[in-house]
Amino acid sequence: QVQLQESGGGLVQPGGSLRLSCAGAGGLIFEYYAISWFRQAPGKEREGLLCISMNGDGTTYADSVKGRFTISRDETKVSLQMNSLTPEDTATYYCATDMLDYCSDVPGPMDLWGQGTQVTVSS
Repeated sequence: QVQLQESGGGLVQPGGSLRLSCAGAGGLIFEYYAISWFRQAPGKEREGLLCISMNGDGTTYADSVKGRFTISRDETKVSLQMNSLTPEDTATYYCATDMLDYCSDVPGPMDLWGQGTQVTVSS
């Protein structure tokens, strides 16, 4: 069964940094697809954050993370580098793909989701 797997979540102090990873498993030809990062905080709607195309072109969807979060990829994983974290960044973070090789102008329906990784920003 093809799947995506996130890792790297945890507890971090305000102002700190964290790096999340998303990898493919179960035979998913990971490197062929654009990968997006989303997050969902308790009581809030899911929010699309960034996307990276098959070729490595990044798209930022959320103004709240511009200048603080960056997305990158290599052959085996997509990384989300998160800097200057605030308590408002506390959420479950998910990677997902719509099985296309490019990023849409706005985050759309995804075909495959990871299980999520919890990020908590607190002192």
